[in-house]
Amino acid sequence: MSVLVTGATGFIALHLVKDLLNENYKVIGTVRSIEKGDNLKAQFDNNPLLTTVVVKDIAAVSAFDEVFEQHKEQIKIVLHTASPFHFKTTDYEKDLLIPAIHGTKSILESIKKYGAQTVERVVITSSIAAVKDTARFAEADFVYNEDAWNPVTWEGSTVNAPDAYRGSKKFAEKAAWDFLEENRDVVKFQLTTVCPSLIFGPQAFAASAAGQLNTSSEVINSFLHAGPEADLSGLKNDFVDVRDVSKAHLIAFQSKSATGQRLGVNSGQFNSKDLSEILSQNFPQLKGKLPKTTDEGANKTEPYAKFDTSKTKKILGFEFINLEKSVCDTAKQILDAEKSL
Repeated sequence: MSVLVTGATGFIALHLVKDLLNENYKVIGTVRSIEKGDNLKAQFDNNPLLTTVVVKDIAAVSAFDEVFEQHKEQIKIVLHTASPFHFKTTDYEKDLLIPAIHGTKSILESIKKYGAQTVERVVITSSIAAVKDTARFAEADFVYNEDAWNPVTWEGSTVNAPDAYRGSKKFAEKAAWDFLEENRDVVKFQLTTVCPSLIFGPQAFAASAAGQLNTSSEVINSFLHAGPEADLSGLKNDFVDVRDVSKAHLIAFQSKSATGQRLGVNSGQFNSKDLSEILSQNFPQLKGKLPKTTDEGANKTEPYAKFDTSKTKKILGFEFINLEKSVCDTAKQILDAEKSL
């Protein structure tokens, strides 16, 4: 039995590949070039359980057909993590919305074409962005859960990058659920989606921790490097550690109770002051070097909308990594990597 991991060189996906190999699964990872595939295999010491297939553009029609043509009925599990997460664009449809939606549809169409009766479980990496109504984020008494959907429209998704990202995750995930409903009599697989909040935690490999990091890891990286004259006040969000996100993906296909569920993977909330205090208390060498967190909002632990993930936590059955450990492990890895340069 093989597990297909799309976007295998991504932040979450590298942890997934590592965890899957540790459990002796055969892993097929999609990569964007032969070079990336060679690098990925080298990172895992050319483990014979890991193979790669090049998918240059996940948004292309039939993008994943070659993967299934090569591996046919071997693929029983599909973990679809490939989707853009960045705000460095002004062409929101081309760079965020279309790749996310078409990539999801493409992998599902390939399953229908080649693995309708052999693929058993599909897990799609969605996001809290598909769930949360940001307009109500400041409402302390507002509680939402895994059944919620953000209210963003297609038109609203083309206004700015954050809303485009929220739209991309919502519309891509909805496309998956709609596909399953429309093809229930054709395909065998059961679907689960994983909706993590902002993802902290170390890179799967320490060598990747120096320099520019993935979007969510840059939050902590920016605190380490912005300097004392910078003001990073006002940051508030929900968070989860990448190692827990990876575990959630495995349980999502291993557990019958996860079948047909949206899993809200969230450890808690944080603000600017939390990050500053954790870093200053645990890394004495950073005292006097951290950015300001001076505004009123950052220096109050003000409650805000709560993501109730009690259903998910019951399904997953493990304790999530807390903010201090997640931030410290991330920061230590970054600082150690920079020392070794």
